[in-house]
Amino acid sequence: MAKRVVPEAARRRRRPTKQGQVLSHALIVETALRMLREHGAAGLTARRLGLALGADASTVYRYFRGMDDLLLAIADELFGRAMASFRPTGDWRADLRELGTRIHNAYLAHPQAAVLTASRVTGRPNEVASDETIIGILRGAGFPDRDAVRIYHAFIDQSLAFAILDAATLALPKAAREADEEVWRDTYARLPASTHPNIAATAPLLVARMNDSAYPTALDLLLASAAAQLAG
Repeated sequence: MAKRVVPEAARRRRRPTKQGQVLSHALIVETALRMLREHGAAGLTARRLGLALGADASTVYRYFRGMDDLLLAIADELFGRAMASFRPTGDWRADLRELGTRIHNAYLAHPQAAVLTASRVTGRPNEVASDETIIGILRGAGFPDRDAVRIYHAFIDQSLAFAILDAATLALPKAAREADEEVWRDTYARLPASTHPNIAATAPLLVARMNDSAYPTALDLLLASAAAQLAG
């Protein structure tokens, strides 16, 4: 028999924790995000989360089926933050650029969490609401359903793929990240034209661009391609 889901009101502690807080789903997710930001993935365990909340580790399992269930909740929370206060303008291309930027930024604000969750499919309210909005924008723009789904697929996967890529860079130790950034200046910019003519010719441009995210450019290229298809 499936385990009965207990409503949050019934799960909630009647007494505050040692920190004077009353536990809730939202508080646990927020605390987990903070722990990931401060300690990385290895620092997020039920025991450590319980200590941070001032409660026994077992208390977490009154709200989540396990740590993976908590990670899915974190993923949905990031989608919720991306969608907060978004209002479509009616300009489908501008609206999708805004949404893509919001999703990317929401994950980069929590790089450790992004690396763990951006590849997951949660089926939870905030994720579903964002998908409904994106598909609705494309259908409202006049794309046939088959094309709307194809463009949505490319749009959301591109947004999350760049979130993982860029978040992984931000999640590196500072020394490693800075060493990677210096490679463009210390190695690529010094390659001779006699052996690497194309890199040598574009070296200043590479140094100026390659340590920044390519996501804005990729997003604009995707939207431009979709607009050309719609016009055609």
